[in-house]
Amino acid sequence: MKILPVLLIVVVAIGIILGLMFGLPRYSVWQQEMAGRARLAEATQSRQILIEQARAEKEAATLQAEAIKIMGEAAQRYPEYRKQEFIGAFGEALKAGTISQIIYVPTEGNIPILEAGKRSMSDLD
Repeated sequence: MKILPVLLIVVVAIGIILGLMFGLPRYSVWQQEMAGRARLAEATQSRQILIEQARAEKEAATLQAEAIKIMGEAAQRYPEYRKQEFIGAFGEALKAGTISQIIYVPTEGNIPILEAGKRSMSDLD
């Protein structure tokens, strides 16, 4: 009677060992396959993200070029457009406090007069 439990334990141990001998290699192959699929999915997703970023950058560049073209055409048709744009930007900079000093440069016909302080009294007559 004592041989039956020992024999049963030996048979179960042999069964476990045989199961592990055949099961572990298959599990290892399955695990590597799943890891490969995960890496492939990650690479595919990364590639897709890069493609979408490139499309967005291309679209943004196209829209930016179109906006520059429109602004250039407006500046050619309406020369005062640039002056108004400058005045608006200047006002915003004043409000924001980014301008610390204003220097006035006298001009004639939008050309700076470089020697404004060097005229003699005889030139003024």
